[in-house]
Amino acid sequence: MKQLYIADAFTTEKFGGNPAGVVLLKENEDYPSDEQMRKTAAELRYSETAFIRPLTDAQLEAALSEITFEEGGPAASDIDGGFQIRYFTPADEVDLCGHATIASYRCLTDAGLCETGGTYLNRTLAGDLFIDVAGDQVLMDMARPTHISDIRRPEELQELYEVMGIDYCDIELIPQVISTGLADIIMPVASREVLDAIDPDFAALTELSRKYEVTGVHAFALAAEGDKVSAYCRNFAPLYDIDEEAATGTASGALTYYLVRNGLCKKDRCIFIQGEKMGRPSQIRSTIRRDGNGLQIRVGGSAAILVKGRIDL
Repeated sequence: MKQLYIADAFTTEKFGGNPAGVVLLKENEDYPSDEQMRKTAAELRYSETAFIRPLTDAQLEAALSEITFEEGGPAASDIDGGFQIRYFTPADEVDLCGHATIASYRCLTDAGLCETGGTYLNRTLAGDLFIDVAGDQVLMDMARPTHISDIRRPEELQELYEVMGIDYCDIELIPQVISTGLADIIMPVASREVLDAIDPDFAALTELSRKYEVTGVHAFALAAEGDKVSAYCRNFAPLYDIDEEAATGTASGALTYYLVRNGLCKKDRCIFIQGEKMGRPSQIRSTIRRDGNGLQIRVGGSAAILVKGRIDL
């Protein structure tokens, strides 16, 4: 029997934000088979379920010895522990999931495996990332941002916006494929009204996602001048059986990089609102640190635990 949690991420309120399943394993315990983990995610019916195993002291020491620590970031002596996390959607395993990570570290704290104020190594298929647990906030490193491509040809723009169920409107911004762990199409729209009007053809969007080799589409409308929020967002990933998601950490990291690349981020932090259309409003925060290797983007927020129990895997 393994410990099971269900937690709502990027919110302080139960039934808000984005829910995730969290399954805790013991040190050196074998992961269930890939098929068992995928079926568990499908049975729980959340967009992602995280399966977490603590690193032993020896494993943590070995992992830290392989990492090049950068100026402005944590040092090896700052790391209080480490975990290996695998993430499954109902359809497949994914390299990284932001909201499931935020939920996971809230659950690890509840289980007494993390301490408030601690810094932890998070081993994922997207690489080794650092997590800070600060009060009710969890802040996670994203993978180094990568601009993969632009979508700018008229026929490409028409195809994308038509698949999303809206007309393309030239707002002097173009969609870009960006990754901070998972690749997404970051798609600007003219206003919150247009954002709310998005109504994708999910079958066509699945094929478009395969074409661009992305997880899905993260659409956004910039907030009005003077608004404390940076942008309002919606996220769609039917390729992974996620028609729409209420909060998406990895795509928020990619959007942060998009805003920086396009001169739209004047501060070292952003606030995004997502999930309003789904009745699950979420607030996602990101921070930007510049170092010798470019940008390090971090994404974070709160999480509320809804369910604690046991699962027989």
